[in-house]
Amino acid sequence: MGYNILIVDDSKLARMAVARALSTLRPDWIRIEAANAAEALALVRSSRIDVTLLDYNMPGQDGVSLAAELRELNPDMPVAVISANHQTEVVAKSREAGATFMTKPISDKALADFLDAANHRLVAAGK
Repeated sequence: MGYNILIVDDSKLARMAVARALSTLRPDWIRIEAANAAEALALVRSSRIDVTLLDYNMPGQDGVSLAAELRELNPDMPVAVISANHQTEVVAKSREAGATFMTKPISDKALADFLDAANHRLVAAGK
């Protein structure tokens, strides 16, 4: 069964790169894109979103605060924060928000591992 995965990044190029990798790793998952936190929140509130991949650095609301808000709306949703800024503080804040942290540029292996874990989590939650 496929899931709806939301890719949130202010860079269209970055969204395209992640979408391309997802097409190979999970071709049955539906890819939905948002350019910022406001668009992401609107989509999560109006659509079924099962998994989210969030850029850390975005105008307005950053990926960590968005991750926390998304986890409040849907505690079972697997969330990953992706950033080239892998300082201990950013990684720790991501984890505190209930999100997995992944380094940008994201490797196919890291993405595959996250998607496998997300799939197991969603199956265990009965989704």
